[in-house]
Amino acid sequence: MNALSLKSLTCATLTFAALSTTSLALAGHHEVSVKAMDQDVSGGTVTASSITADANGWLVVHRTDSNMKPGPVVGYAPLKSGKNKEVTAILQEPVASGDMLMLMLHGEEGGSRTGIFEYTLGAKEDGPVRMDGKLVMDIITAK
Repeated sequence: MNALSLKSLTCATLTFAALSTTSLALAGHHEVSVKAMDQDVSGGTVTASSITADANGWLVVHRTDSNMKPGPVVGYAPLKSGKNKEVTAILQEPVASGDMLMLMLHGEEGGSRTGIFEYTLGAKEDGPVRMDGKLVMDIITAK
């Protein structure tokens, strides 16, 4: 094998190795998200049209207002890792037309019991998921 062939083979091997590593890193990462739209909540439920999670967790419905800060929890529903469609949470207290709700992705970490929602505002148990320092959530207005 001449020097040019050896150099070409080495470059091809290094390129393949770099691409394989990048593909593996991307394969294990989901783009976490919560997607929802304004909706009628008079039936006592609120639905996120799509949620993508890196691990099992929770859709948590917080009250919010024009300050866009999460307030008290008014509902929640379990989520599985991966893509979740049409996730519905039962509201635990009345929500009036015009109220703003923050639908947020929470994890299952930090709690003492798996599968039991343990979060209270400001707690670490089953707390909010952040991506690049930002809460993973969507805000809607109840109709």
